[in-house]
Amino acid sequence: MIQTTEQKYGTDRATAGTGSFTEIKVHGISGAAPGTGTITEETLPMDDGPKEACGVFGIYDFDGKDVASTIYYGLFALQHRGQESCGIAVSETEGEYGKVSSHKGMGLVNEVFQADELEKLKGNIGVGHVRYSTAGSSTRENAQPLVINYIKGTLCLAHNGNLINANDLRRELAYGGAIFQTTIDSEVIAYHIARERVVSKTVEEAVRRACRKIKGSYSLVVTSPRKLIGARDPYGFRPLCIGKRDNAYILASETCALDTIGAEFVRDVEPGEVVTISPKGIHSDKTMCIPKEEHARCIFEYIYFARPDSVFDGVSIYGARIRAGRFLAMDSPVEADVVVGVPESGNPAAMGYAMESGIPYGTAFIKNGYVGRTFIKPKQSNRESSVRIKLNVLKNAVKGKRVIMIDDSIVRGTTSARIVGMLREAGATEVHVRISAPPFLYPCYFGTDIPSRDQLIAADKTVEEIRQALGADTLAYLRFDRLSEMAEGLEICHGCFSGNYPMDPPEEDIRGEYQR
Repeated sequence: MIQTTEQKYGTDRATAGTGSFTEIKVHGISGAAPGTGTITEETLPMDDGPKEACGVFGIYDFDGKDVASTIYYGLFALQHRGQESCGIAVSETEGEYGKVSSHKGMGLVNEVFQADELEKLKGNIGVGHVRYSTAGSSTRENAQPLVINYIKGTLCLAHNGNLINANDLRRELAYGGAIFQTTIDSEVIAYHIARERVVSKTVEEAVRRACRKIKGSYSLVVTSPRKLIGARDPYGFRPLCIGKRDNAYILASETCALDTIGAEFVRDVEPGEVVTISPKGIHSDKTMCIPKEEHARCIFEYIYFARPDSVFDGVSIYGARIRAGRFLAMDSPVEADVVVGVPESGNPAAMGYAMESGIPYGTAFIKNGYVGRTFIKPKQSNRESSVRIKLNVLKNAVKGKRVIMIDDSIVRGTTSARIVGMLREAGATEVHVRISAPPFLYPCYFGTDIPSRDQLIAADKTVEEIRQALGADTLAYLRFDRLSEMAEGLEICHGCFSGNYPMDPPEEDIRGEYQR
């Protein structure tokens, strides 16, 4: 039976109190609601697969060194998790106590931050964020971190995830007098932390009390003037880990960010845990933790989101993708001359397929790594295809060959059909498509940009009908029962494949203007 988050936490959801709301100001932002519109060929995203979650990074350097450049490189390592906007906020625990300097903007990390911007960000504690909007407007106003000035001081917050009760909490806050300046659910979290701080002894207690109110997926990094706090939802949907370098502690979405800055991996933040890093050391609060049998890590971290050199809750992402390819070879073999992967996440799965089948692994696609989320997509009247601009086929690798093409997913089928067509145009005699995930049948409410069922090709088509639509010779998906093996037995969320979510899905549309 699906239990609600409140039942699993063992507490009742807090309700709004009466009286006026504590004045809160958010630095440098004003609200902007996104427009609406139907999906057309021109407005389709360049990738037809699920889109990245966001990435968070925080650091507290007790030696008082400048942390902005470290956050910059940490975000650079997490760029794959969000390419729409990014930001850094830092403060100094000495001197001008609590003074926050921040900078954020639209685009990639190396586009938003130049040397002069980083030079202005002075401090020994800070937080950074890279964003991909799973819903809501992609504007500078919604870029993170959020910097909150309130009666008790200043908070900086970065959030990876998606709340399913953000609309309810937003209305609750609005009735209390809150004025919202963004359209993201992360602001709801920040407001509740600020509100709870007024009645809490410590900021970590305020974070915990706020987390008891929110439902959904979240990995949070929060800074107060002298504390760095990390929080992970009780189901563990999104990753968050702890690192150490010299006399500095780090919180990051993925271990690859720790590797990039030369930090040592300490451990993962446990699902439901709130970790506080201060000059007194590391304090752990596990009062929100639930039995591990109820955990629900997003399986797409292993299939697609995370960088292959990361480790998520003890499981190598690269190893998981290799296993997925091996399973495909075991369960859906086919005679062919070469196995190729669609970059990037399809490559390890293709290697796994080749290792298991004995069919040679090859490189068939050259990816243009300079195409970001701000790429100007071609109009329908132009010959240029978004897919062709991002990928090109090595004709010599596939001409006259039977090709097994491994990709991580099929959502609408538009991109997959174009890639199959490109292989055929390059001279492939056969194209056999293998997908390292089961078919998408249901939307995701927890931070993966999987659309409503009417946009999912597998929701109303059989595998054979999808094969015909793609123009492939054969098509096979990863078996559903292989998912747990892929993640080495860890408890996972598979709602987008099965329709069985770890908590009751929202009754109203949460993918509108108030969501991140």
